Amino acid sequence: MSNSERSMRTPLGRVRHHGASREGTGHFIAQRVTSVALIILAPWFAVAAALSIRDASYLATIDFISNPINAVGVILLVAIGLYHMSLGMQEVIVDYVLKPSTKVILLFLNVAAPLVLAVGAIFAVLLVNFGV
Repeated sequence: MSNSERSMRTPLGRVRHHGASREGTGHFIAQRVTSVALIILAPWFAVAAALSIRDASYLATIDFISNPINAVGVILLVAIGLYHMSLGMQEVIVDYVLKPSTKVILLFLNVAAPLVLAVGAIFAVLLVNFGV
């Protein structure tokens, strides 16, 4: 008899917490929380930008981002949006990329690219607000 046949644990008890990535619940919750945040932030940004930037000029856009409330909203939108994207792409890479070396490279790029984009976007918003 094998060890699993003699076990008194139920089948669910034997497989619990042993998903493909062993952190499925954390990803699930993070994706849902970021989705809810984006459901709030994206329409706010679209409406606020449409109402504040009337003539679609460079100066009107700078004035919009210079407002501290708008700057914080844009920073949150960019950071949460890129994190949400990274979570989704990580799921796709882990589930569908089979070659281990390719998977490692893509997972690294999935962390590095959004991080670089977020740092650049946040720096740009802060540069507009505080100047140099």
